[in-house]
Amino acid sequence: MTNEYTPAKVWVMDNENGGEWASINRPDSGARHQQVLPVGKQPIQLHSLATPNGQKVTIMLEELLAKGVTEAEYDAYLINIGEGEQFSSGFVDINPNSKIPALTDNSTSDSIRVFESGNILLYLAEKFGYFLPKNIAERTEVMNWLFWLQGSAPYLGGGFGHFYAYAPEKIEYPINRFTMETKRQLDVLDKQLANNEFIGGDTYSIADMAIWPWYGNLVLGKTYNAAEFLDVASYTHLQRWAKQIDERSAVQRGKIVNRTWGEEWEQLPERHSASDIDAVLKKRP
Repeated sequence: MTNEYTPAKVWVMDNENGGEWASINRPDSGARHQQVLPVGKQPIQLHSLATPNGQKVTIMLEELLAKGVTEAEYDAYLINIGEGEQFSSGFVDINPNSKIPALTDNSTSDSIRVFESGNILLYLAEKFGYFLPKNIAERTEVMNWLFWLQGSAPYLGGGFGHFYAYAPEKIEYPINRFTMETKRQLDVLDKQLANNEFIGGDTYSIADMAIWPWYGNLVLGKTYNAAEFLDVASYTHLQRWAKQIDERSAVQRGKIVNRTWGEEWEQLPERHSASDIDAVLKKRP
């Protein structure tokens, strides 16, 4: 290995070596500018972006609406993380960690803030009574996988995705390290799905909604341009599941909300009613 790095006695931020996100990444938290967030008419106010973590929540909300849960109607406002909008005073009030997604539930007498995508899924499942089994054994299995995702996805996104796709230079050691872990995780999921229709068992749940945006998109070739590199076609059970989830109407609807890239039928920066999604999906050839 050449150009070996020797850490300083006290770390100091280097603005020149941060890669794609150097302009916004800092070692401190809190608001960087004053901005009041917009508030719409719907009971739930979501502030997000269609990253995998953002897709989890919009898919969940669309699944609830497909069940006829009108109380899950929501306004979805775009947070452009590349422009640092997650550091506005309004957003920090909802999520002091400045990460999307975050929402407020205005259906209660006192507005409730909810942040961290896994917690949002759990909150909505418990509030509306769907996609989380009542039986303690089945519920625990779903929660096992929800927490698995929350602990595993940073290795995929912040580890593999960063060094393979976004880092300013390709470095063999971190790419090999995080590729090894990513493929191990894909194997874990593939073996679980060999004997189960869905991640948590026989029933579609918040575990599927949490894991699909990360690992489903990955094995379908929609993330990091890494499908061949990771040999995703070899994970046959995971492929079956990823395609099955992708075909769900609510997934097709939820995954385009707060999206500003791709084809025109894949982009919906803001969502305020079902007709907003309908209009975009009609553009598909």
